[in-house]
Amino acid sequence: MVSQFQLIMRSGPTPGASFILEGDQLTVGRDATNEIVINDAEISRRHARLTFQGGKYVLEDLGSTNGTFVNGQRLAGPRVLKAGEVVQFGEQIMLVFEVTSMDAGATVVSPRASAAVPSVPRPLTPVPPPPVVEYAGNIPASPAPVAATPTKKMNLTPIIIGVVVFLILCCCISLFVWVDSDPTGSRWCTFPFSIIANILGSSCP
Repeated sequence: MVSQFQLIMRSGPTPGASFILEGDQLTVGRDATNEIVINDAEISRRHARLTFQGGKYVLEDLGSTNGTFVNGQRLAGPRVLKAGEVVQFGEQIMLVFEVTSMDAGATVVSPRASAAVPSVPRPLTPVPPPPVVEYAGNIPASPAPVAATPTKKMNLTPIIIGVVVFLILCCCISLFVWVDSDPTGSRWCTFPFSIIANILGSSCP
């Protein structure tokens, strides 16, 4: 992160003017030999000095006539400047000390004062409650769909077996009726009906 320091004039001969602070030592005064020249009667020829120490600028008065102030308090010795503080020379010349931090890989410049403030987490967006189902009387206007019950396949095996058994019984009864309808009884003597006739105690003619 690269820091940039500047003084922006709030009131004085050129309101809105910006003085970029570069270098280890800068003097402020009315004389043209100063790094920061403010041409005003309230400013001494060599009014104050800015010294870069430990990554910060230190302001001190150089015995000026009208004095140097920070946030309304007159300097009695060196004072480390902080971002956003108001520097005043005399009674009318006021400048704001600003510090900006620039990321070398980014294009956005953000004030260091803003970066020093801890970020506050955003409140979570409340989730809206589910829509209320309107009721018509005691019956919901839009009832929830009922899950379809899977249909069971009918087992046809018992029916098929029953039909086959029934057909076999019908064939057997018809066959016995045909054998018994012979008035001579000779049909009972044919195989395999002869076995049945012997079981029943009949004899073939």
